[in-house]
Amino acid sequence: MKFYPLTFEPIYKERIWGGTKLKDFLNKSFDGNQIGESWEISTVANDVSVISNGEFAGLNLNELIEKYPTEILGTKCIEKYGLEFPLLFKFLDAKEDLSIQVHPNDELAKLRHNSFGKTEMWYVLQADENGRLVVGFKNKTNEKEYLKHLENKTLVHILNEIPVKKGDAFFLETGTVHAIGAGVLVAEIQQTSDITYRLYDWDRVGANGKSRELHNDLAVAAINYEKTDTKVQYRSKSNESVSLVECPFFNTNILKISGDYNWKKSKDTFTVFMCTEGNFTLMTTNSKSEFKKGDTVLIPAILEEFDIIGETSLLEITI
Repeated sequence: MKFYPLTFEPIYKERIWGGTKLKDFLNKSFDGNQIGESWEISTVANDVSVISNGEFAGLNLNELIEKYPTEILGTKCIEKYGLEFPLLFKFLDAKEDLSIQVHPNDELAKLRHNSFGKTEMWYVLQADENGRLVVGFKNKTNEKEYLKHLENKTLVHILNEIPVKKGDAFFLETGTVHAIGAGVLVAEIQQTSDITYRLYDWDRVGANGKSRELHNDLAVAAINYEKTDTKVQYRSKSNESVSLVECPFFNTNILKISGDYNWKKSKDTFTVFMCTEGNFTLMTTNSKSEFKKGDTVLIPAILEEFDIIGETSLLEITI
């Protein structure tokens, strides 16, 4: 069997806060004006990604892993997660502010939902003037103070709002209260989980005239009330892979390529590339593939070496 870089049909999610930037900036194709998320690679129940290219086109990712577990996932991934694909990759377009929310850790998510927790990171692809993120508390707080501000609708007064620009990166451990602000487009890398506790939704209502459900009873035990430093400090370099995040669940590098870059890895893990700028050609011994900004590519673990040719910027993710 000749393995090759895999692409998938995007899974589009209409959101009350969504817009058209996924189409305008990332070459996505969809109808509607409120698409907030493009799930690029997913094995979340009822949202399993389907392969869109090559010999495996039409199979979903779980089916392919069942047929070729070691070749796709790699030994390190299987030892840690079995045949479960451990990560979820998204692009998010916040035309309006997202709800203020928090995600539980592995232990709490397992106990309550039989799920992974949701450690994640954001990479800012584009931000309008005054674009911002909400990430954690300004100062250390506690449950009592938090609940008082929640009741008084002054929660935002104790939250840390950070202005952002293209290229900013943030690491959000579970328990970090957060929201993407209006006008910000991000790439998101996270554990395979769809568990979110919504704390505050800016008092807005949907098309049905009703407010969205909040989950404050569940959230209280999940929140980290300490002050946290979430912004990643890094300096990218041409034709060199630079670390953004290393954590128990994923490792993310930024790889800016100009010309021809020979890429090598071991067979112990898959790799995912999210193209944030430019275009590139990926040459293996068996295949030649063309990719552009907005594409997300899964490199099976069995592929150890190939050439990347072009002018591009990639997020490079492994476990």
